[in-house]
Amino acid sequence: MPHVIVKLWPGRSEEQKMKLTEKIVQAVTDELNAEETSVSVSFEEVAKERWTQDVYIPDIAEKESMLYKKPGYKPSI
Repeated sequence: MPHVIVKLWPGRSEEQKMKLTEKIVQAVTDELNAEETSVSVSFEEVAKERWTQDVYIPDIAEKESMLYKKPGYKPSI
């Protein structure tokens, strides 16, 4: 605990993912007083044309009360 899942469009480099992973792990360990060994991070690449049905609807629109940072867009559903 905790496990962080980053969902994003394809196209980011492994270097970008590793740098973001380091920043996420640092933030989690600093803010939650978690041990680095207990933190895990994964990336799920979702095609742009599938974003609305695979991410926006189930993870954002249907769980809006759980969001701490809402996106600045609303796709036409």
